[in-house]
Amino acid sequence: MNMTQLTRRTISEPLGALLLAVLTAGSWAAWMAWDDEYTVDPVTQNSSGPYEPWQVIGCVLTLLAIGIGAALLLRPWTVIVTMTVAFTLAWSYTAASNDDSGLWFVGAILVAGGMAAGSTVVTFVTQALKRLRTT
Repeated sequence: MNMTQLTRRTISEPLGALLLAVLTAGSWAAWMAWDDEYTVDPVTQNSSGPYEPWQVIGCVLTLLAIGIGAALLLRPWTVIVTMTVAFTLAWSYTAASNDDSGLWFVGAILVAGGMAAGSTVVTFVTQALKRLRTT
């Protein structure tokens, strides 16, 4: 790697991580953060929600697209850590503001674990496919 490539990578990695963080947190805000109402079945009185399946699917597909794009441009650990932290913080901000029990913290741990696992798989599969394509 020559000095120009090193400088570009050094400058673009922090900016890329910042953009990735904004897009990741934005996916939470766009798809799910605004919905905090549970649906109660009038017959059984069982509640569900607050998210509808289409919201979760939309959020996951958005995160998948963001993760693939980021994995093509950034270092693997930058993608994994940035996506995990950004989504978990966005989720936690919403959850903590609506929870008096303190159980949002348990949810935050589960969200962080899911994001870490998902972003790791997406990143390494994307990079493996990229290597296969260039060989």
